[in-house]
Amino acid sequence: MIIANFKSNIVNYPKWVDDFVNSCPPVEFYVGMAPPFINIADAYPEIEFWSNRDENDHDMWDMHTGAQDVDYSSGSRTGAISVEMLEKHGDITFVIIGHSERREFFHEDNDLIRKKIHAVNASNLRPILCIGETKEENKEGITKDVLKNQLEVIDGLNLSRDFTIAYEPVWAIGSGLTPEPKDINDIHKYIKDVVQSVSANSLVPDVIYGGSVTNKNAKSFFVEEFVDGALIGGASLEGSTFGEIVNIWNEFII
Repeated sequence: MIIANFKSNIVNYPKWVDDFVNSCPPVEFYVGMAPPFINIADAYPEIEFWSNRDENDHDMWDMHTGAQDVDYSSGSRTGAISVEMLEKHGDITFVIIGHSERREFFHEDNDLIRKKIHAVNASNLRPILCIGETKEENKEGITKDVLKNQLEVIDGLNLSRDFTIAYEPVWAIGSGLTPEPKDINDIHKYIKDVVQSVSANSLVPDVIYGGSVTNKNAKSFFVEEFVDGALIGGASLEGSTFGEIVNIWNEFII
């Protein structure tokens, strides 16, 4: 699984999609983009065009579109986007929950994230739960304790089979700094073990990595046994660069 998270950036979607589809051939694994809510209607038609070309054109893409966040309820909640709204849209297949920027800038805590996870888990959408430690927590050697605390939001929950974790060290996001690949691999194995032990159905989830992943360093992460893909931020803003990362991941799953 490789996901592009455009965050609150302005993207030229026709150019992005054109650059992307011309930089790599179609693949059989899950590839997605998460535009801002206001741009989902701009992004999806561009992807749909390439996914439904004529029968003689074998260069057909199956790109998934997702949301960067969601509310846990509906009704009188001005400015919120509910799970039901995303499902009714029809073109949205996944949603990112608990990104560190939501936790830091919008003060989302475990209680709120738990409500979101429960709401999305009961829907037809694929939840991608983001977890990660700060630089200070990493230096103190308490990364696993922090992650286990963040994973309490799924305690006792019967998880959907598509439930996914994105491990994103807060200190690596947008900084150009990353953990050593072997350390990422160790953390991913730990996350899988924790989710299996605390979920009601003992699910072993896919765990993808995010945090300054680029076309230059992606291979060093993807070669690791317990890395199941990536959530890409800044490097996803150029369609061709994102396509290169998709190509690199393709090398490891064939």
